[in-house]
Amino acid sequence: MSRPGPVIIVGSSENAALSDVLSAADVFPIVSATWDEAPAAIAKVKPAAVVADLANDEAPAIAAVCDACRGASSYTPVIAIGRLGAPFGDALPFTIPELALDRLAARLTAALRVRTLHATVLRRLSEAAADVHPSTDDPLHDATVLLVGRGRTYPQLTVALGERAALVGALSIEAAAKHLGARDVDGVVLGDGFSPRIADAFLTVLAEDARFRALPVIVGGSFAGGMLPELPNLDIVRGAPEDVTAHAMPLVRQHAMEMRLSRTLKSLDTGGVIDPATGLLTTQAFERNWHKAVVDTIESGGAMSAARFSFEGADQRVRRDAARILGRLMRAADFAALRDDYSIVTAFAETDLREAHVIARRLASVLRHTALGPGGKSRIDPSVTLATVKPTDTAETVLKRLG
Repeated sequence: MSRPGPVIIVGSSENAALSDVLSAADVFPIVSATWDEAPAAIAKVKPAAVVADLANDEAPAIAAVCDACRGASSYTPVIAIGRLGAPFGDALPFTIPELALDRLAARLTAALRVRTLHATVLRRLSEAAADVHPSTDDPLHDATVLLVGRGRTYPQLTVALGERAALVGALSIEAAAKHLGARDVDGVVLGDGFSPRIADAFLTVLAEDARFRALPVIVGGSFAGGMLPELPNLDIVRGAPEDVTAHAMPLVRQHAMEMRLSRTLKSLDTGGVIDPATGLLTTQAFERNWHKAVVDTIESGGAMSAARFSFEGADQRVRRDAARILGRLMRAADFAALRDDYSIVTAFAETDLREAHVIARRLASVLRHTALGPGGKSRIDPSVTLATVKPTDTAETVLKRLG
């Protein structure tokens, strides 16, 4: 079965090898265009993806191709094939000879999955009766990159990556695994400081776990070579920290966009109950659930508590980051929302004040050691307020005690 097409191949001349690779991967139909013809061809053909062959210094040309694809109704990925230092711009980089050309199909397939998800969300939004408003800003504003390394380039990579996206640093593979399990990560940069054997083992673990298989992984440190793990967005970059960052950001942006689309789809599936920006309940849905839960608790004589996490001096991105982390840590019976004052209120079902204190302390500790402060350069220290439901309470009085 062929992959969704058509796909436009852009280059200075006919690239038979590239056409053969895509044809062998059942990509059909394939349309060829020169750099001058590319913008008009994109407008006419409306391709599912564009593959550009950067043989020379074609920075203005690849920028024009990316601009033309941004005008499409659905996400249209641009994959640019070139060597280190090529003018990739906002296109998804694919470097050779570090990556064999026959691995291009895997990267194209991963990008087309994001396109399909985007088209599905757009269709559902047009049909939805619920009031769902996904974010429309650059997905990099919500993106988080995990930097794993401890060698001489680690400080420079920290600065280069931290200027473009939120950054989580890990000095060991064990710490990296902990971060991958505790938070949403949109890309992994593996720096130097590890032996080739350890780097190979880490990449193999990522490839074998379905949760991380689509993650962009940029290897800037030691790598033993041989058979590359089955990671469609793997790139091996032997260059300066600026080159590593330039390669990582387009792939990180695509993954952050995919995560945003997934949250939006979940919101649509629940009739607008889930906030697309955080994955928690919307404030309106939280208030409905909270009111009913308080009434049921008082009538049954059970226990119920709530905690408010506030973040002094944190910006909107930091609070959203904390909300997504909290959503991964909560028990299945609990529910939470990021409120208009940018505090997070969490309801603990069947929980008295003593138990709520233990749970809230654990959550605050994880946030303190995992969430990123303003600029991604510091930890956050959430202020926590607790309240429990009393027989004389209403839903409003408990929230009022929370502040």
